[in-house]
Amino acid sequence: MDAMTILVVNNHGQFNHLIHRAIRDMGHESLLVSNRLTPEEIMDKEPEGLILGGGPDISRRGYCDSYLNKLELPVLGICLGHQAMALNFGGDVGTGQVGGYANVDVDVLKPENVLAGLPRRFSVWASHADEVSRAPEGFEVMARSDICDVEAMCHRERPLFGVQWHPEVSHTEHGQKLFENFLDICRG
Repeated sequence: MDAMTILVVNNHGQFNHLIHRAIRDMGHESLLVSNRLTPEEIMDKEPEGLILGGGPDISRRGYCDSYLNKLELPVLGICLGHQAMALNFGGDVGTGQVGGYANVDVDVLKPENVLAGLPRRFSVWASHADEVSRAPEGFEVMARSDICDVEAMCHRERPLFGVQWHPEVSHTEHGQKLFENFLDICRG
């Protein structure tokens, strides 16, 4: 298996370094990059995929919209990255019923793509202070929970995936498998 370059876009979240490390520990080149790099600067690094990391405030998502609109790369949005993806394509983000980090049981509706091979129900670590309340046109909901109807989503035609939870933390079950699935998609 050849090593790939995966860029982790730092949206000022406390766990972005863990995403970077998870990808690196799986034997791939992982670069933690500023969300203020231009799309051209992103492509200069020759990535096979892009992960939009989490963060505290959607207004601090930098150029994530440009990456989604201009780059032809597989993209995984995590937490704020998931929300940025939804907003960029016309979905809705709002305040969730449950704020702060907590364990949440998610139900997988579409066990494919980044959720392939995962159980139909498993426990994740997530904050729902903000969450995707409506998936955008052209996206399908892949997972839901009792507190959020859009825990995970995917674009119907492009390799764009979003999850509300943090697969990079040890509290999340099957996080490494989700990353492995994303890397398989990046591999093409």
